Amino acid sequence: MAFSVKAGFRTDRGKMRGNNEDALLVLPRFSIYAVADGVGGHNSGELASRKAVTGIERFIEAHPIDAVYEGDDSNAALMDYFLTCFRDINAEILSLSRSAVYNSGMATTTVVAHICEDRLYIINIGDSRAYMIRDGGISQITVDHTVVNKLISSGKLTREEARVHPRKNEITRALGAEDEVLPDFFVTKLVRGDRLILCTDGLYGEVTDEEICRIAAVPGELNEICKSLVERANKNGGRDNITVICVEIE
Repeated sequence: MAFSVKAGFRTDRGKMRGNNEDALLVLPRFSIYAVADGVGGHNSGELASRKAVTGIERFIEAHPIDAVYEGDDSNAALMDYFLTCFRDINAEILSLSRSAVYNSGMATTTVVAHICEDRLYIINIGDSRAYMIRDGGISQITVDHTVVNKLISSGKLTREEARVHPRKNEITRALGAEDEVLPDFFVTKLVRGDRLILCTDGLYGEVTDEEICRIAAVPGELNEICKSLVERANKNGGRDNITVICVEIE
């Protein structure tokens, strides 16, 4: 079953940052959507996130994704496809990081969504998130690659404690951080009326999941919903760059 898909998006530097180190990608013709959140000194974080999204677009243009579905196991083929994409980008960012002192330590989180008929594919590394809003509820698809999430998983920290923990922004995986790339891959069935939210931690760090759901679940134009989410994050503090993509399944 094939659905029609539409998307809205918004990015904002927030109230505390001098520049925006987030980046986003919306490629409706390939049903590809992505957000990235760069880290690094000077403007290196901004460079890393932009290399991620332009790298994804360049890879898809050079390697048509439709060809992936020709095999018997499209899930495994798509995993290999996006893993190769992430490896290429990782190598490029690492090369830039090692070629100049001012780029040292640059890296970026990345979460990518791809929709094919009634299936949603998510690949992510770092702590940018994918949420599913369905039937008035919200669920987080991705798992944060962070120090605090490891502490939560081991029972040493509650989610409430994690929101104010001094290491809450410390990621354990990213593109450009290490030679090896270890993304997660998720596949889920879609139903009509689903809304997918891709966002950086500038959104969910200021706005609770319940509040994201309340704003994003209401009927309305998707760019306006993204605008409302960004405005809420800024109202709640705006301590980081904020990027959000909202995708609706019709």
